[in-house]
Amino acid sequence: MTELTARGGEPPYLRIASEIRQRIAEGELAPGDRVPSTRQVAKEWNVALATATKALATLRTEGLVEARPRAGTVVASPGQPRRRKPALAPTEQDLTTTRIVRTAIDIADTEGLPALSMRGIAARLGVAPMSAYRHVTGKDDLILLMADAAFGEETYPDPAPDGWRARLELGARTLWALHRRHPWLAQLSSLTRPLLLPNLMVHGEWSLSALDGHGLDTTALFDIHVLLFSHVQGLAVHLEREAHAAATTGQSEDQWMDSRAHTLQSLVGSGRFPTFAKVVGSFDDGGYDLHLDTLFELGLRALLDGLTPVIEGTTPTRR
Repeated sequence: MTELTARGGEPPYLRIASEIRQRIAEGELAPGDRVPSTRQVAKEWNVALATATKALATLRTEGLVEARPRAGTVVASPGQPRRRKPALAPTEQDLTTTRIVRTAIDIADTEGLPALSMRGIAARLGVAPMSAYRHVTGKDDLILLMADAAFGEETYPDPAPDGWRARLELGARTLWALHRRHPWLAQLSSLTRPLLLPNLMVHGEWSLSALDGHGLDTTALFDIHVLLFSHVQGLAVHLEREAHAAATTGQSEDQWMDSRAHTLQSLVGSGRFPTFAKVVGSFDDGGYDLHLDTLFELGLRALLDGLTPVIEGTTPTRR
C-alpha cells in the first residue's frame, strides 16, 4: 500500500493535520485527550512515520496539541496561546548533534523508544531526512548518545555524604530519578551486556567508591554494585512496558484489571490458592495499588539492611 495521495497537491501531512484539527474543533478530541500517536497516525492514514511526525509537529507548532512526558501528545488547554504560523524552520547549518540528541530524547520520553526514527527526528526538526546522518551514523549510534546525555543530567555533591549507606542511597535514588524521567533507559541493555558510557560510569564510580575501603574482595564489591543497579533497572523496566501497554490496548492499568475481574474471581474462588484468596480478600474496595516508587524504596531499604553486616565486616562475604 502506498502513502495517501493528498487532494489538490496538498502534502499528506497537512491533510492529516487538518483532519485532526477538525476533530478538535468539533469536540471529538477535548483538551487533555490524547491525539493519535505517530504510529497510530501512520496506520490510520497509511503514511510513513516521518509524515505522521510532521503532521503532529504542525499541530504542536500551532499550539493545538502539546507533548506530555509518558502521556504522549494531547490536546492543549483552550487558554494556551496558539501560533497559527509556524516558526521559521532551522537550516541545516543550525543542525547540531546536541539538537538531534535532545529532539530524539523528547520523542522517546513522550512516545516511547519504538517511535524513534531518523526520518521522524528530521521531520520534527524541519530538515531533510538525510541531514541527521551528517551528525550521527544511524539509530543505534543515536540511542547511545541519547543514553549518555540522559545519564549525564545528574551529578553528585563534593564532598560526598558521610558513610557508605548514605552514598549508596543517594546513588540509587539518583539513578531511579533518571529512569523515572527517561523510562526507555531501562530497555537498552541487560546486566550481562552493560552500556559502556562515560556518564553512566559516573554513577558506577560513585557506587564503587562508596563500597571501596571496607575490606570487601573485588568480586564481592562489584557484585553489590551490580545488585543495586539491577534493583533500579529491574523496576524501571516496567515504566516503559506499562506506557507501551496503555498505548497499545487503549486501557489504563485499572481498566485492564477491571476487564479481568472475572478471571481473578475464578482464581480466588477455586480454593486452590487459600493464602492468595485471603490476602486479596483483605483489601478494601479499591484493591491493591502497585506503586513502583514505594517498591523501589522498600527494596532499597531491604537490600541495604541485608548488606550492612557484609559491608561492615560482621558477616563473611563468601563461603
